Amino acid sequence: MLFGVSHRTLAFGLVLAAVASAQEELVRNFTGNRTAAADQTAAAVNTAPNISNEMRADIMMARKMYREAIEMYKQAPQDSPVVLNKIGIAYHQLAELQMAKRYYERSSKLKPSYAEAINNIGTVYYAQKSYRKAIASYKKALEYSPESASFLMNLGTAYFSRKNYELALSTYQEALKLDPEVFEHRGTHGTTLEERSVEERAKFHYYLARTYAKAGSMDRALLYLRKALEEGFKDRNKILDEPEFAALRDLDEFKQIMAMETKVL
Repeated sequence: MLFGVSHRTLAFGLVLAAVASAQEELVRNFTGNRTAAADQTAAAVNTAPNISNEMRADIMMARKMYREAIEMYKQAPQDSPVVLNKIGIAYHQLAELQMAKRYYERSSKLKPSYAEAINNIGTVYYAQKSYRKAIASYKKALEYSPESASFLMNLGTAYFSRKNYELALSTYQEALKLDPEVFEHRGTHGTTLEERSVEERAKFHYYLARTYAKAGSMDRALLYLRKALEEGFKDRNKILDEPEFAALRDLDEFKQIMAMETKVL
């Protein structure tokens, strides 16, 4: 150990530094060749000592080198549900949904209680607009991990896409109680995918504003209310009537937001 840091962790940090150095050198000598960028980054990862193939692949995922990550994950033990799930995520990032789903299912078959893989199966169904199946997957994942704010957020978003808005709102509120930052996370290269894509973005941000207002987070409520109006939410009377927004109505920023012109979509 070195100042409480394991040799494995230290090696992983050295790899990240090597990758960063390789990328900086490539930027200085950039020729527009993305293949060269991938090759040089991969070389920095592959020559680093004392790290597993899974860790090498994790670094490639962080660098958005999804094809290379898949090949490296496939050199890691294939009896690991975590590795199989990560391969699924890499395919998912490449929009190869059937391959992603195949690996998520292999992962959950190896470990039927692996909630992350079950959740990720739901994200494939969601991307395919099979919202009922997505909801069923998210609920199943929550049976094994009931305290997951991410799974609840995904479930709420699936309800939202089925236009079950009030049910989505109550589910979002549950998620926010578990993790006040759940809606502010920005993607993941870990083991869980979070669903962000909705077609009715103005209405989605309006319901997020209500969620935050009910939780007492007024700054974020105002932020998402502004987004909702900027994206074309038109029912200002509804905003004025909502009890969640009662504490906002005397604020100057709320008045400024309500005076905004509605964007024409």
